[in-house]
Parts: sequence; structure tokens; C-alpha cells
Amino acid sequence: MADPILKVDNINVFYGSIHAIKGISFEVSQGEIVTLIGANGAGKSTTLNAISGLLPRTGSVSFFGRRLAKVPPYKVVERGLVQVPEGRRIFLHMSVQENLEMGAYTRHAAGGEQQMLAMGRALMSRPKLLMLDEPSMGLAPILVEAVFDIIANLHRQGATILLVEQNARMALSIADRGYVLETGKIVTTGTGRELLNSATIKKAYLGG
Repeated sequence: MADPILKVDNINVFYGSIHAIKGISFEVSQGEIVTLIGANGAGKSTTLNAISGLLPRTGSVSFFGRRLAKVPPYKVVERGLVQVPEGRRIFLHMSVQENLEMGAYTRHAAGGEQQMLAMGRALMSRPKLLMLDEPSMGLAPILVEAVFDIIANLHRQGATILLVEQNARMALSIADRGYVLETGKIVTTGTGRELLNSATIKKAYLGG
């Protein structure tokens, strides 16, 4: 595996007295799709928000060898790390006015259109790493297929993607590697194929 472009080392996140993320470490290399899977509340979205600077954390996050210590979210984006948030709420690389205009549009757009629009706007900034937070959330099955086709196509074109996804089967089917989170900890890791074929993962996350 090539040298990682993103290295997350022993990060912790607290919500008051609640220890939400407990010493998570993982890496993403150039051209990979790496997915974080787990049940609701496992800490997947919290991990992405901590990486992009939206939440305070301990531990270290390095991007192309440079630590993102006390770097505000807009500076993280300028370095090429772009997050499409869960629920398509806001776009960190857009101005307040652009977000307001986008909000006026998305109130009249279907969920699939919103998601594809959010991904398209993120790609306009030519990210070095694209972080996708629950891109299939709330979508009809046919739109889930379309969104994952887009992600797989981006991967074939060389994009590097960190994917958080509730639909573990779809995520693992396109991922090079995966990490399984439970209550804020990484409990299992492997290639996408290994995790898809794991009896334990099938029972816990794949409905079989």
C-alpha cells in the first residue's frame, strides 16, 4: 500500500462527559476508497467531523504529512480535504450566500438530486480527498444504486474517498478497505471483500 495521504492517529472526541470517539486510528492512501461502517451511534459521522475540524478532538490528523492541528474547517478545505455532510446540510467550501441559494433550491429537489448536487459541488473544488457522510441516507433503492455508481466511477478515475455509510453491503462492495466501528472504537478492519465475506460482519451488519 502506498504512503497514506490521510493519517488519523489516536483521536478522541468528547461530548461533555460522554467519550464518543475512543482512540481511533486509521489511514487512507492515494486512490483508495476506505469506508467506515457500523450501527447508528457508533461514531462514524463524528469521526469525519473531527477530521475536518468541525468538532474538537485530541490525537492527531495528518494530511499529506502536515498535521491539521487547530486548522479551521475552511483551511482544511483549502488544503484539498472536502466533506459532503450527512443530510446535505451545508457546504464548507461555499459562501454563506451560496449556501442560502443552495438551500432554496434543495427545498424543492428530491433527495437523490440533493445528494448528487452536493457531490457535484464538492467535486468542483477538485478535492485531494473526498469525505462522504451517509450519501445514501433517505434515498429510494434505485437512487442508492445511482449514487454508488457515481462513487465507483469516481474511484475508477482515481479519486480518493473516505466513505461513511449505513448501507454496509453497498459500501463494502466498492471499498478497497473498511473499518468497523462499535461505540466509538474500531473493532475490525480488512479489505472490502474480506469484510463482505466475514460471517461475523454478515450477521451484525449485512442481514445474514
